[in-house]
Amino acid sequence: MLHIVSVASPVPSIVFSILALFAISLVVLLILRHYLPLRTTPAFYLVPIFFALWLPACMVLLVPIDLASSARTDNEATRGIWLPDRVLLVSWRITYWLTFALTWFILPILGEYSDAGYREPKDNILYSLRENAQYHIMVFGAGFIGLIYFVLSYGFNFTSLKSLVMALAYFWGLLFAIYLMGHGIVSIPRRLFRFSSISGRLRRLQSRAPKVYERMEDALLHLEDIEVQISELSRRKVGSAKEFQEWIEELAEMANLPEAQPHSTFRGSVESRIVPTVITEKYMADLTRKLMRARHARSRFTNEWTDLVQEACRTQAILDSAASKKLEFDNPFPLAGYRERKPTLSPYTRYLYYYYVQPFGSVVLGLLLAAGSVFIIWSEIIKAAFPRLSVIRLTVVHHWVGEKGQVGLAGQAISVLWLLYMCAAAFVTMTEVKTWRGRALVRRNTGHEAAFWYAGQVAKLSVPLSYNFVTFLSAEVYTKTWFYKFLGQYVKITSLGTWLDRLFPLLILLPVTATLFGLYGRVQRLFGFGVPHINDDEEGAQRAYGAGSWREGRDLIDRELNGNSIIRRREEAVARLGAAAGPRDGRSAPVLTVPGGRPGVSSSSPARSPARPSTQARRGRAPQSAFSDDDVEEESFFESLGHRMKNTIDTFEAPRWLQDIRPKWMSGGEGEASTRRSRPADPSDANSDMRRWFGGEGRIRL
Repeated sequence: MLHIVSVASPVPSIVFSILALFAISLVVLLILRHYLPLRTTPAFYLVPIFFALWLPACMVLLVPIDLASSARTDNEATRGIWLPDRVLLVSWRITYWLTFALTWFILPILGEYSDAGYREPKDNILYSLRENAQYHIMVFGAGFIGLIYFVLSYGFNFTSLKSLVMALAYFWGLLFAIYLMGHGIVSIPRRLFRFSSISGRLRRLQSRAPKVYERMEDALLHLEDIEVQISELSRRKVGSAKEFQEWIEELAEMANLPEAQPHSTFRGSVESRIVPTVITEKYMADLTRKLMRARHARSRFTNEWTDLVQEACRTQAILDSAASKKLEFDNPFPLAGYRERKPTLSPYTRYLYYYYVQPFGSVVLGLLLAAGSVFIIWSEIIKAAFPRLSVIRLTVVHHWVGEKGQVGLAGQAISVLWLLYMCAAAFVTMTEVKTWRGRALVRRNTGHEAAFWYAGQVAKLSVPLSYNFVTFLSAEVYTKTWFYKFLGQYVKITSLGTWLDRLFPLLILLPVTATLFGLYGRVQRLFGFGVPHINDDEEGAQRAYGAGSWREGRDLIDRELNGNSIIRRREEAVARLGAAAGPRDGRSAPVLTVPGGRPGVSSSSPARSPARPSTQARRGRAPQSAFSDDDVEEESFFESLGHRMKNTIDTFEAPRWLQDIRPKWMSGGEGEASTRRSRPADPSDANSDMRRWFGGEGRIRL
C-alpha cells in the first residue's frame, strides 16, 4: 500500500479534505443548535440554512487548496494540500451556483414564507412570491441596463449573459462586503483594547443598561398591546369573526392569554375599538405576523438584558477581587456552559486569570489584529498600482522560482487565517447593524425569518470576500487558479469590470475612517435618521443619555440582582390582578400604580397600569407637579405663576445637539448638574428653586 500511494498522489489531500469537510459540518451544526431550536424547526428550514453556512466555510478551505494546486512547490516536503484540476473545477461550480441559488431565490422565498402568517401553505407561498417579486423586478431592471451594454459590446449569446449575471452579482456583493469588512477590521481590535480595562468594561455595561432596559420594556409593552387585541378578538363569536374561529383560538393559545392577562381586565371601550368591524384573512395574517415578531422581540431584548446583567455582575466581582486576591462567581445563569458550572480553577488562580492574564491577552490579540487590519487596508489600496508591495502577498507566497510564485503548506495555513479574519470582520458587523424588522440572533430562539436573512448575508458575502483576497496575491499566482478561470475572467471581461474591480476596494477607506473617528454617531445625532447606525463605539450610549447615565444603569442592574426590578413587580401585580378578579363581574381589581403613567395609554385597562413606568419615570425625570387643581384655586396669581415657571424649567429638556456640544465643566461634578433636571425634586436642592430669586421660603414676594 505504501508503494501504491506515492508522495505525489492526491489521496492524502483528498482524505484531509474529507475530514475537514466533516469538521466544518460539525461546527455548522453546533452553530445552528446555539441559535435555533432544532426540535421545533422544520427540516425544510434547517437544510437551506445549513448549506448557506456550510458552503462559505468550504470556500475558506477551497481557496487555499486551489492556490496550492495551481502553484505547487517543487519541493515535496513543503507541498501543501492539493487536488486534481477536475475536482477543483467541479467543486467551484457546485459551490458557486448553489450559493447563488440560495442567496437570490431559495433563502428569500423561504424567509418570507416563514414570516407570512397565513395558515395554509399555498397562501404563504403566494405571499412570499409577491414580496420577492417586488425586489427582483428592481434588480432585473438595473441588470437590463448592463445587458444592453454587454449585447452592444460582445453580442447576445449565452456566454455574455452568464458573464453579466456573475459580474453583477459579484460587484453587488463586493460593495457590501467591503463596507462591512472595513468597519469590522477597526471595531474588533478596538473591542479587545477596551475589554482589557475592567473598570471601563463595567462602566460601559452600566451606560448601556438604561437603553437595553428601555428596549426590553418597549418589547413587553408592544407584546401586551397585541395580546389585548387578540383577547378582544377572541370574544367575537358572530359575524365575520366566526369564519376564523379556529385561527383565533390558535392565536389565543400562542399568546397564552389566560396566564398572561386575565380576560376580565379587557372590558374597556378602548380595547373594543382596536379590532376592525370586518375580520378578513389579510388582517388575521397581519395579526399573526405581528404576534410572532413581538414574541421574538421580547425574547431578544430579554436575553440581551439578562446577558448584560450577568456580565456586569461578573465584571464587578472581578473588580472587587483585587482586595481579597480571590475570585468567586455567584451561581451561574441557566444557560451557562460546563466551564462556568464546574469550575476547575481555584479562587486565587481564577483571580490571576481574570484580573491579569485575560486583560493582557486581549491587548496582545488586539495588537496582532490591529496590525492585520493595517496590512489588509494597505493591500487593498496598493494592489492595483503596486501589487508587489502587498503584505498579504508576501505572507502567502513564500517560494519564488524566477517570476513563478509557489504556495506551500505554510502559505495555505496563513491564507486560511487571513480569510477567517476578513470574513469575521464582515459577519461581526452584520450583527451590529440595525436592520429592518428588528432581526437579531438570539440564543436558542432566533426567528426563522431572521435566521434565513443572516444565512443569506453570509452566503452572499463569501464569494466577493474570497475573490477579493485572491487578488491580493500576484497576478502570476491567482490567474492560474480555477477560481479565476471560473469567476475572475468574467469579472474582467470588459474594461468597465476591470476598472470597477480596481476602484471598489478603495471604498474601504470610507467605513474605516467613519469607524475610526466615530462619524456614524456624529452624523446620526446631526440628522437623526438616514444613517445606518452601528454601535462601533460603545461610549455612544453614554453620550446619548447624558454624563450621569451610568449611575442609572448601575441602579437598574442592582435592582435586578436584588430581585426588586420593575419587571418582577409587574409580573407580581399581574398575578394579583388575576387572583383578585374572581368572577367576571366587570369590576376592576386593585392596581399597582406607577408615577407618571405612559401618555396615550388609557387608564381603563388595569393590566397595562403596572406594566412599566413612563419614559420620563424610567430615565429619572422629574414627575409632574405635585400641586393639584384644588391647590391652584387657593393660590394667588404670583404663586401660581411661580409654580408654573418652576415646573416648566424643571421639565425642560435641552436639544440633543446642545447636549453634545456642551462642555463638561457646565455639567458640574461628574455630570450631576446635567441630570439635575432629570431627578425628582429633593428638599436638599431647595437653593435651586427659582422662587428664591424673589426672596422668601418658596413664595414670591413683591
